[in-house]
Amino acid sequence: MLGTVATLTASQTYTGLGALPHFNPDDDRDPLHPEVAALREAIKAADAILICTPEYAGGLPGSFKNLLDWTVGGGEIYGKPVAWINASSIAAPTGGRDAHDTLRKVLTYAGAKIVDEACARIPVSRADVADGQVADPDLRGRIAMAVRLLRDGV
Repeated sequence: MLGTVATLTASQTYTGLGALPHFNPDDDRDPLHPEVAALREAIKAADAILICTPEYAGGLPGSFKNLLDWTVGGGEIYGKPVAWINASSIAAPTGGRDAHDTLRKVLTYAGAKIVDEACARIPVSRADVADGQVADPDLRGRIAMAVRLLRDGV
């Protein structure tokens, strides 16, 4: 999830991950691919960015790393408050730690302002999700707390 956090109820979720072209530094120039331009505009318009990504094979999924690569050259993420929550299951060997380490490295390189207090490991099992929503009230409360901490870090 990549979106704005202006209040706890107003957010925009970025849904164009699958339409992004493969990153190539030679293509990181005007005119940008329309989906890259839309991604950068969404980041520019955001008050803050909350990321939720699973860990895959000990790191970030390749498609999400591709998205991050497109964020570096434009500078829109520079100084932007950013946090993440995990999307790994209780059984995941590292609980998302390796993906978070990679996120920290890339986002620091891009100049994002990481709001550490809002970065949270909240293991969610498949049984905790119904119709695409986290159903457990305790988990929902922990996620809401991370969002509030990110909002307060703006």
